[in-house]
Amino acid sequence: MSEYKPPFHMTDKMVSLIAEISEQVGRITVLQGGTINPHLRRENRIRTIHSSLAIEHNSLSLTQVTAILNGRRVLGDPNEIREVQNAYAAYERMLQLDPLSVNDLLKAHRLMMNGLVAENGRFRSGGVGVFDGDVLVHMAPPAALVPGQIRELFAWYRQSELHPLIKSAVFHYEFEFIHPFADGNGRLGRMWHSLLLGKWKDLFFWLPIEELIRSRQKEYYDALGAADRQADSAVFVELMLEIIRDSLRETVVPDRSTDQVTDQVADQVGDQVSDQVADQITDQAADQNRSPTERLLAVLGEDTLSAAELMEQLGLSHRPTFRQNYLNPALEQGLIERTIPDKPNSRNQKYRKCKKGRAHNEKQNPADRR
Repeated sequence: MSEYKPPFHMTDKMVSLIAEISEQVGRITVLQGGTINPHLRRENRIRTIHSSLAIEHNSLSLTQVTAILNGRRVLGDPNEIREVQNAYAAYERMLQLDPLSVNDLLKAHRLMMNGLVAENGRFRSGGVGVFDGDVLVHMAPPAALVPGQIRELFAWYRQSELHPLIKSAVFHYEFEFIHPFADGNGRLGRMWHSLLLGKWKDLFFWLPIEELIRSRQKEYYDALGAADRQADSAVFVELMLEIIRDSLRETVVPDRSTDQVTDQVADQVGDQVSDQVADQITDQAADQNRSPTERLLAVLGEDTLSAAELMEQLGLSHRPTFRQNYLNPALEQGLIERTIPDKPNSRNQKYRKCKKGRAHNEKQNPADRR
């Protein structure tokens, strides 16, 4: 057995965060009924790739990344475009990778960095440091030690009885400390963290954790630096648990308990529903040039739908994006209205198109901006 043990200690905050995360995982698992919409999975995968590469200073927008992965031509730095294509290839292989296989780690690096660095799929042969401008903030161990340290890290993870939420975050920090590759350590370390969690609970394969890491990028790097100085990764583990909890909180899943009638109809029509979903996805792909409000009106039709139902129809999972880009503009322009205008935050709130000629004087409620 390996005697390697990463420097780390448990805290009360970690215990509390694990309880919160477990509660959120249970909520989502029950509501999604064990399945995730294929369109939603693809959307989350694209957001993950965009955010992870943006952390590494890739300047392509989410729209450009989406276009590249849809096979369309995009004007941009060829290397940045290659980074997107490579990252997608690596994430697409994710379900087939063994997170405790060194060979699979090297395969993933080859996919991620093919055509970008000479030493793709191989541990670095030279020294490497992490700089903040001209200031050296981390000097990685000598290259000769890297293969042995990675094997020890994998062996420790396999043998450790710590909760997967804890030991995957410890693994993430130790991976970045070792910095095993000439380039691509950040994006691969974040991907491997998701892979380890996905082997615990499937939903982590599709949860765009990187999006929140990007929004807290300074804290992320500060926590890595603090862990280096303290020779203890607890501060980094706490931050990653917070990010995971917040990612789960922002994951919107329609409450199946409020849609019993819809579910009964869906059971009766069977294959018809699958055909409708396939048609919807095809329509969305064909109508990518529509504005968000036009897309919202198209899926709303003559129906009266809740926010969760609209998000599902649009293939969205990020509530702030839905409210900011879709719902709020449609309300402000008088295109749609609430069914319960005097209680904008009601759990029974639904939305419908404003009928032609109907006055729409409702002011936007601040709660819709959240």
